[in-house]
Amino acid sequence: MRHWPLTLALAMGLSGLSANAVADRLIMDDLDPDRVDRSLPRNGETMQQVEARFGAPKERIPAVGDPPISRWDYSEYIVYFEHQRVLHSVRKR
Repeated sequence: MRHWPLTLALAMGLSGLSANAVADRLIMDDLDPDRVDRSLPRNGETMQQVEARFGAPKERIPAVGDPPISRWDYSEYIVYFEHQRVLHSVRKR
């Protein structure tokens, strides 16, 4: 495993890529703490807190997987839960 930088450099050289390759930059606004939408359910809130603040969702998708992840669909956003707590809220585009 010590030789992976050399292997990578050789592979890049053989494929015509230089060590100075340029990549696109991906900006994810939802993860920027300064741009978090405060009008969405916040991470860590319980299902009861979300329903009290935002009302009943249009649809409740049952939990799947381990840990169990469920989803509530609202008209303008989706809320993902792990067990009974908000994992992430996403505004629909």
